Amino acid sequence: MATDRVDARTGGGGHGGAEPDGPGGGAGPVPPPRQLDAIDRDILRILRTDGRASIRSVAERVHVSRANAYARINRLIDDGVIRGFGARIDHERAGQGASAYITLKIVQNSWRTVREQLQELPGAAHIALVSGDFDVLLLVHTPDNRTLRELVLTRIQAIPEVLSTRTLLVFEETDLDPGADAGPAL
Repeated sequence: MATDRVDARTGGGGHGGAEPDGPGGGAGPVPPPRQLDAIDRDILRILRTDGRASIRSVAERVHVSRANAYARINRLIDDGVIRGFGARIDHERAGQGASAYITLKIVQNSWRTVREQLQELPGAAHIALVSGDFDVLLLVHTPDNRTLRELVLTRIQAIPEVLSTRTLLVFEETDLDPGADAGPAL
């Protein structure tokens, strides 16, 4: 008997990049935050550990019918709680041996323009608008420090709205993998 995979709706890929301005990524109104019950939280915990878990496996582990698990997962996707499915990557083994957090100060009210340009950078993994001494926090993975240097000096600093940058090299990373231990509940 075939087992349908949870990631079937996304074609097996990730969510296709950063969401434009909120859950669902569309121009329409953003739905209110979803109230999650214990079963929803258990489903999310399972999928964070194994995004390829079958519907049957999820249903058995949370003690609901397969149809109920399928409906709940689809609702979590439709409501924007689940934004997509992906793989956890060992960047060094994937040829991306240099990682850095880059802080950026940008021209006021230029976030959307800067974000669009940063999303196009090779190796850009995470972009966040933040408060504090800088405006944007960018995580990048590159093959080596020379490539990282070129990325910062020729691509990022060339963005007109970027006023300044600071690069923080990552010496070692530890993913907080919910599958590694019991971890806190969602």
